[in-house]
Amino acid sequence: MASKVYYGDLRADFRENLQQKLTRLMKTAGMDQIDFDKKFVAIKMHFGEPGNLAFLRPNWAKTVADFVKERGGKPFLTDCNTLYVGGRKNGLDHLDTAALNGFSPLSTGCQVVIADGIKGLDEVYVPVEGGEYVKEAKIGQAVMDADVFISLTHFKGHESAGFGGALKNIGMGCGSRAGKMEQHKSGKPHVHHEDCVGCGMCTKICAHSAIAVTERKASIDHDKCVGCGRCIAVCPQDAIINDSDEGSVMLNRKIAEYTKAVVDGRPCFHISIVIDVSPNCDCHAENDAAIVPNVGMFASFDPVALDMACADAVNAQPIVRGTASDTGDHSDHDHFHRIHPDTCWMSCLEHAEKLGIGTREYELIKI
Repeated sequence: MASKVYYGDLRADFRENLQQKLTRLMKTAGMDQIDFDKKFVAIKMHFGEPGNLAFLRPNWAKTVADFVKERGGKPFLTDCNTLYVGGRKNGLDHLDTAALNGFSPLSTGCQVVIADGIKGLDEVYVPVEGGEYVKEAKIGQAVMDADVFISLTHFKGHESAGFGGALKNIGMGCGSRAGKMEQHKSGKPHVHHEDCVGCGMCTKICAHSAIAVTERKASIDHDKCVGCGRCIAVCPQDAIINDSDEGSVMLNRKIAEYTKAVVDGRPCFHISIVIDVSPNCDCHAENDAAIVPNVGMFASFDPVALDMACADAVNAQPIVRGTASDTGDHSDHDHFHRIHPDTCWMSCLEHAEKLGIGTREYELIKI
């Protein structure tokens, strides 16, 4: 049976602004059916890296938090620490980054809690029912302490997963540092030496000292590499690539299994805002131009159907000239695959459906 996905465009006027429209979307989609009274409610989102301007503004988070508080809930915004060098690699830097990007109790109406703590070690081992690759997911403690789980996702491209939607926000985002390492470690990149110029950008971004440059050529030590893919994105020569497509497929399947661990056994709801659709993750300290025009806001109880609906909506958009999507070959109408041809985003949705998280079949209902 198809799941219901509710959609609102980004048109607004003096009668209803976008925050009010999001509130109407949440009500229409049935989010108010959840019992929030006196419940701790985790709102999982991405606070952006310093230098990135594509992440969701705090105003979107405030709208969701206010919706929860009006129904007696105790919301908090949350995310887990990252594997790579950047502004969110530990709990203190992460909080500083969130504040720098405008997330505070004043702007959002609730607190920010880094789910896996100061050093990324506060984790819970959560069994994955039906898991083929992960038997126990390592999830940030605060995420699992919540009575209700809400995902608030900025839908965008991703250099390793194809796109970053609800499943990526939940599965990878709720993994502790050890959990992220477990998900990434199957796919490890290598360097095409004929393209490498020895600039050293990859050595600076690697958090595990896995890359060395000798005689102006980079090499990756796979014993140290965790497969996070940051070096792939930062290489100006496109000299670093995944060893095979299987790396992306395995990553996506593990993301699905980590998502299963997070959402099982408690009320959940999922919201995706499809604006500023950058080609790469908000984990970058920059954001490239949006690859398609702004699309809208989507909501559903089913994160699989939600991701499918968002992907279809993005791929129905025209190519924006002069962006990463404007490649020489326009025959591939999948924007994400055209930009990141070594990725296979559908593998995540297929595996999530197999695990019983949701279905790719959806009925799109416009408000």
